[in-house]
Amino acid sequence: MNSTDCRGFTLLEVMIALAVFATMAAAMLSASQFVLKQSVVLEERLFGAWLADNQLSELRLQTAPPKGQQRLSRDLGQRNWILQQHIVPARDPRLLKVEIQVSRAGSSSVAHRTTGWIGNRHE
Repeated sequence: MNSTDCRGFTLLEVMIALAVFATMAAAMLSASQFVLKQSVVLEERLFGAWLADNQLSELRLQTAPPKGQQRLSRDLGQRNWILQQHIVPARDPRLLKVEIQVSRAGSSSVAHRTTGWIGNRHE
């Protein structure tokens, strides 16, 4: 066997390949962290929308929903949530305007905000 028959990679080629793979792995890790962070944000928005819609539905079923501001606590998805609702008379005297803001307990960021109208049963 002479030296021209030997096939294989040189040390330099192996080191370049390792550098390329390490760079790709770092890029993949960064991208996956971004995706995970975005999925958490989307999940919070989804839960916030569910909670706001549920609260609005509950208010529609009540005979005399409380006017003014209220701060409510709810549990969903093994998390504590704070709902701040503000009920005021609408331009139409038959309606009440409801603004609901949902955030996680202990967080200052708002996960979801919604505005709806319910019937004013006590004019």
